[in-house]
Amino acid sequence: MNVSNQPKSMQMGAAMPGQLPGNWMPMPQLNVPGVPPGLEYLAQIDQVLVHQQIEILEVLTNIEMKNKYEIKNSLGQQIYFAYEESECCHRVWCREHRGFTLHVVDNMNQEVMRIVRPFVCCAGCCWCADKGECGYEIQIEAPPGQIVGYAKQTKYCWKPNLDVMDANRQCILKIRGPCWLCQTICCQDDIDFVVKSPDLSTDVGKISKQWGGFFRECITRADNFGITFPQDLDVRAKASLIGTMILIEFMIYEQEKNNDN
Repeated sequence: MNVSNQPKSMQMGAAMPGQLPGNWMPMPQLNVPGVPPGLEYLAQIDQVLVHQQIEILEVLTNIEMKNKYEIKNSLGQQIYFAYEESECCHRVWCREHRGFTLHVVDNMNQEVMRIVRPFVCCAGCCWCADKGECGYEIQIEAPPGQIVGYAKQTKYCWKPNLDVMDANRQCILKIRGPCWLCQTICCQDDIDFVVKSPDLSTDVGKISKQWGGFFRECITRADNFGITFPQDLDVRAKASLIGTMILIEFMIYEQEKNNDN
Protein backbone atom coordinates (compact mmCIF):
# COMPACT_ATOMS: atom_id res chain seq x y z
CA MET A 1 0.00 0.00 0.00
CA ASN A 2 1.29 3.43 -0.92
CA VAL A 3 2.46 5.22 2.24
CA SER A 4 0.93 8.48 1.04
CA ASN A 5 -2.52 6.85 1.09
CA GLN A 6 -2.21 5.65 4.68
CA PRO A 7 -4.02 7.49 7.48
CA LYS A 8 -1.83 9.89 9.43
CA SER A 9 -1.82 7.75 12.58
CA MET A 10 -0.34 4.84 10.60
CA GLN A 11 2.23 7.04 8.81
CA MET A 12 3.41 8.43 12.15
CA GLY A 13 3.81 5.00 13.70
CA ALA A 14 0.89 5.17 16.13
CA ALA A 15 -0.50 1.97 14.68
CA MET A 16 2.34 -0.53 14.63
CA PRO A 17 2.57 -3.41 12.11
CA GLY A 18 1.66 -6.89 13.26
CA GLN A 19 -1.46 -8.65 14.45
CA LEU A 20 -3.77 -6.59 16.63
CA PRO A 21 -4.83 -8.01 20.03
CA GLY A 22 -8.29 -9.49 20.52
CA ASN A 23 -10.50 -12.40 19.47
CA TRP A 24 -10.11 -12.24 15.71
CA MET A 25 -11.68 -14.43 13.04
CA PRO A 26 -9.09 -16.82 11.52
CA MET A 27 -7.41 -15.48 8.40
CA PRO A 28 -9.41 -16.60 5.34
CA GLN A 29 -8.02 -17.81 2.02
CA LEU A 30 -6.38 -14.87 0.29
CA ASN A 31 -6.38 -13.84 -3.37
CA VAL A 32 -9.87 -15.15 -4.09
CA PRO A 33 -10.79 -14.42 -7.74
CA GLY A 34 -13.23 -11.51 -8.01
CA VAL A 35 -12.79 -10.46 -4.37
CA PRO A 36 -10.94 -7.19 -3.59
CA PRO A 37 -7.94 -7.77 -1.29
CA GLY A 38 -9.00 -7.67 2.35
CA LEU A 39 -12.68 -8.47 1.73
CA GLU A 40 -12.13 -12.24 1.83
CA TYR A 41 -13.59 -12.21 5.37
CA LEU A 42 -16.91 -10.98 4.00
CA ALA A 43 -17.11 -13.79 1.44
CA GLN A 44 -17.53 -16.35 4.25
CA ILE A 45 -20.28 -14.75 6.33
CA ASP A 46 -23.95 -13.79 6.20
CA GLN A 47 -24.03 -11.47 9.22
CA VAL A 48 -21.94 -8.59 10.57
CA LEU A 49 -22.13 -7.08 14.06
CA VAL A 50 -20.88 -3.51 14.51
CA HIS A 51 -20.16 -2.25 18.03
CA GLN A 52 -19.22 1.38 18.50
CA GLN A 53 -16.66 1.86 21.27
CA ILE A 54 -17.64 4.01 24.25
CA GLU A 55 -15.56 7.18 24.59
CA ILE A 56 -15.41 8.10 28.29
CA LEU A 57 -14.18 11.65 27.58
CA GLU A 58 -17.19 12.19 25.31
CA VAL A 59 -19.54 10.96 28.08
CA LEU A 60 -17.97 13.31 30.64
CA THR A 61 -17.61 16.43 28.48
CA ASN A 62 -20.25 16.07 25.72
CA ILE A 63 -17.48 16.92 23.25
CA GLU A 64 -17.77 14.86 20.07
CA MET A 65 -14.82 12.47 19.76
CA LYS A 66 -13.63 10.42 16.81
CA ASN A 67 -15.76 7.30 16.45
CA LYS A 68 -14.29 3.80 16.59
CA TYR A 69 -16.06 0.55 15.69
CA GLU A 70 -15.41 -3.16 16.19
CA ILE A 71 -16.79 -5.16 13.24
CA LYS A 72 -17.47 -8.82 14.10
CA ASN A 73 -19.00 -11.99 12.70
CA SER A 74 -22.00 -13.80 14.23
CA LEU A 75 -19.68 -15.72 16.59
CA GLY A 76 -18.34 -12.49 18.07
CA GLN A 77 -14.97 -12.86 16.34
CA GLN A 78 -13.61 -9.55 15.14
CA ILE A 79 -13.02 -9.20 11.41
CA TYR A 80 -12.26 -5.47 11.14
CA PHE A 81 -11.59 -2.41 13.26
CA ALA A 82 -12.68 1.01 11.98
CA TYR A 83 -11.59 4.43 13.22
CA GLU A 84 -12.60 7.92 12.17
CA GLU A 85 -10.40 10.66 10.80
CA SER A 86 -12.02 14.11 10.91
CA GLU A 87 -11.33 17.73 11.76
CA CYS A 88 -11.79 18.85 15.38
CA CYS A 89 -13.76 21.95 14.38
CA HIS A 90 -16.13 19.79 12.32
CA ARG A 91 -16.80 17.53 15.30
CA VAL A 92 -17.41 20.49 17.62
CA TRP A 93 -19.53 22.68 15.35
CA CYS A 94 -21.02 20.30 12.77
CA ARG A 95 -21.27 17.22 15.01
CA GLU A 96 -23.28 14.50 13.22
CA HIS A 97 -23.27 16.53 9.97
CA ARG A 98 -19.48 16.52 9.75
CA GLY A 99 -17.41 15.15 6.93
CA PHE A 100 -15.12 12.25 7.82
CA THR A 101 -13.04 9.34 6.57
CA LEU A 102 -13.45 5.97 8.28
CA HIS A 103 -10.39 3.74 7.97
CA VAL A 104 -11.16 0.01 8.17
CA VAL A 105 -8.23 -2.30 9.02
CA ASP A 106 -7.92 -6.07 9.32
CA ASN A 107 -6.22 -8.06 12.08
CA MET A 108 -2.81 -7.40 10.53
CA ASN A 109 -3.48 -3.66 10.76
CA GLN A 110 -3.69 -3.32 6.99
CA GLU A 111 -6.24 -0.82 5.70
CA VAL A 112 -8.61 -2.82 3.49
CA MET A 113 -11.56 -0.46 3.20
CA ARG A 114 -12.20 3.27 3.40
CA ILE A 115 -15.60 4.88 4.00
CA VAL A 116 -15.76 8.57 3.10
CA ARG A 117 -18.48 11.13 3.72
CA PRO A 118 -17.61 14.61 2.42
CA PHE A 119 -19.01 17.59 4.27
CA VAL A 120 -21.92 19.16 2.39
CA CYS A 121 -23.50 22.31 3.78
CA CYS A 122 -27.28 22.07 4.38
CA ALA A 123 -27.54 18.38 3.41
CA GLY A 124 -29.94 16.00 5.15
CA CYS A 125 -33.44 17.35 4.50
CA CYS A 126 -35.64 14.34 3.74
CA TRP A 127 -38.06 16.44 1.66
CA CYS A 128 -35.51 17.40 -0.99
CA ALA A 129 -32.90 14.63 -0.71
CA ASP A 130 -33.26 13.82 -4.42
CA LYS A 131 -32.20 17.33 -5.46
CA GLY A 132 -28.52 17.91 -6.12
CA GLU A 133 -26.42 17.48 -2.97
CA CYS A 134 -29.32 17.84 -0.53
CA GLY A 135 -29.20 14.18 0.50
CA TYR A 136 -26.50 12.60 2.66
CA GLU A 137 -24.12 10.36 0.73
CA ILE A 138 -21.26 8.08 1.65
CA GLN A 139 -18.59 6.49 -0.54
CA ILE A 140 -17.09 3.01 -0.04
CA GLU A 141 -13.61 2.15 -1.29
CA ALA A 142 -12.04 -1.34 -1.24
CA PRO A 143 -9.10 -1.30 -1.38
CA PRO A 144 -8.63 2.38 -0.50
CA GLY A 145 -8.67 4.49 -3.63
CA GLN A 146 -10.88 2.09 -5.59
CA ILE A 147 -14.60 2.89 -5.32
CA VAL A 148 -16.87 -0.15 -5.01
CA GLY A 149 -20.12 1.56 -4.04
CA TYR A 150 -22.13 4.42 -2.63
CA ALA A 151 -25.06 4.84 -0.25
CA LYS A 152 -27.35 7.84 -0.58
CA GLN A 153 -30.33 9.23 1.30
CA THR A 154 -33.37 9.54 -0.98
CA LYS A 155 -36.55 11.57 -0.69
CA TYR A 156 -39.10 10.45 1.91
CA CYS A 157 -41.79 11.90 4.14
CA TRP A 158 -41.66 9.71 7.21
CA LYS A 159 -39.84 6.38 6.81
CA PRO A 160 -36.13 6.77 5.99
CA ASN A 161 -35.17 5.62 2.48
CA LEU A 162 -31.69 5.03 1.07
CA ASP A 163 -30.25 3.66 -2.15
CA VAL A 164 -27.19 1.40 -2.25
CA MET A 165 -25.32 1.84 -5.54
CA ASP A 166 -22.39 0.22 -7.29
CA ALA A 167 -19.27 2.04 -8.48
CA ASN A 168 -21.17 3.27 -11.56
CA ARG A 169 -23.97 4.69 -9.38
CA GLN A 170 -26.42 2.04 -10.53
CA CYS A 171 -28.87 1.09 -7.76
CA ILE A 172 -28.26 -2.47 -6.54
CA LEU A 173 -30.24 -2.43 -3.28
CA LYS A 174 -32.80 -0.22 -1.56
CA ILE A 175 -33.18 0.42 2.17
CA ARG A 176 -36.59 1.00 3.74
CA GLY A 177 -36.69 2.17 7.35
CA PRO A 178 -39.48 1.88 9.93
CA CYS A 179 -41.86 4.55 11.24
CA TRP A 180 -40.51 4.28 14.80
CA LEU A 181 -36.77 4.98 15.07
CA CYS A 182 -36.29 5.36 18.83
CA GLN A 183 -35.39 2.86 21.56
CA THR A 184 -36.15 3.43 25.24
CA ILE A 185 -36.00 1.45 28.46
CA CYS A 186 -39.62 0.46 27.76
CA CYS A 187 -39.08 -0.33 24.07
CA GLN A 188 -35.93 -2.39 23.57
CA ASP A 189 -36.80 -4.19 20.31
CA ASP A 190 -34.39 -4.01 17.39
CA ILE A 191 -35.16 -1.29 14.84
CA ASP A 192 -34.93 -2.86 11.39
CA PHE A 193 -34.04 -1.13 8.14
CA VAL A 194 -35.06 -3.67 5.51
CA VAL A 195 -32.68 -4.30 2.60
CA LYS A 196 -34.66 -4.87 -0.60
CA SER A 197 -33.99 -5.60 -4.26
CA PRO A 198 -33.95 -2.56 -6.59
CA ASP A 199 -37.56 -3.16 -7.64
CA LEU A 200 -38.65 -3.53 -3.96
CA SER A 201 -40.13 -6.97 -4.69
CA THR A 202 -37.77 -9.06 -2.52
CA ASP A 203 -36.36 -8.71 0.99
CA VAL A 204 -32.60 -9.33 0.78
CA GLY A 205 -31.57 -8.69 4.39
CA LYS A 206 -31.69 -6.01 7.05
CA ILE A 207 -29.68 -3.48 9.02
CA SER A 208 -30.76 -3.55 12.67
CA LYS A 209 -30.17 -0.95 15.37
CA GLN A 210 -29.82 -3.16 18.45
CA TRP A 211 -30.58 -2.29 22.05
CA GLY A 212 -27.23 -1.86 23.80
CA GLY A 213 -28.37 -1.65 27.41
CA PHE A 214 -29.45 1.26 29.62
CA PHE A 215 -26.01 2.82 30.13
CA ARG A 216 -24.97 2.63 26.47
CA GLU A 217 -28.29 3.91 25.13
CA CYS A 218 -29.11 6.58 27.69
CA ILE A 219 -25.70 7.86 28.77
CA THR A 220 -23.44 7.44 25.73
CA ARG A 221 -23.66 7.91 21.96
CA ALA A 222 -22.19 4.44 21.26
CA ASP A 223 -24.52 2.23 19.22
CA ASN A 224 -24.74 -1.45 18.30
CA PHE A 225 -25.85 -2.61 14.85
CA GLY A 226 -26.33 -5.91 13.07
CA ILE A 227 -26.34 -6.46 9.30
CA THR A 228 -27.67 -9.63 7.66
CA PHE A 229 -27.40 -10.54 3.99
CA PRO A 230 -27.18 -13.67 1.80
CA GLN A 231 -23.79 -15.36 2.09
CA ASP A 232 -23.49 -15.44 -1.70
CA LEU A 233 -24.10 -11.69 -2.05
CA ASP A 234 -21.23 -9.96 -3.85
CA VAL A 235 -18.62 -8.82 -1.31
CA ARG A 236 -18.68 -5.32 -2.78
CA ALA A 237 -22.37 -5.09 -1.96
CA LYS A 238 -21.65 -6.40 1.57
CA ALA A 239 -18.97 -3.73 2.01
CA SER A 240 -21.43 -1.12 0.72
CA LEU A 241 -23.99 -2.26 3.30
CA ILE A 242 -21.43 -1.65 6.05
CA GLY A 243 -21.00 1.86 4.65
CA THR A 244 -24.79 2.26 4.54
CA MET A 245 -25.00 1.30 8.21
CA ILE A 246 -22.44 4.00 9.06
CA LEU A 247 -24.52 6.53 7.11
CA ILE A 248 -27.68 5.50 9.01
CA GLU A 249 -25.82 5.78 12.32
CA PHE A 250 -24.73 9.36 11.62
CA MET A 251 -27.91 10.39 9.81
CA ILE A 252 -30.32 9.26 12.55
CA TYR A 253 -28.76 8.05 15.79
CA GLU A 254 -25.85 10.47 16.22
CA GLN A 255 -28.33 13.30 15.62
CA GLU A 256 -30.92 11.80 17.99
CA LYS A 257 -28.46 11.51 20.88
CA ASN A 258 -26.99 14.96 20.27
CA ASN A 259 -30.52 16.37 20.42
CA ASP A 260 -31.18 14.47 23.66
CA ASN A 261 -28.05 15.98 25.19
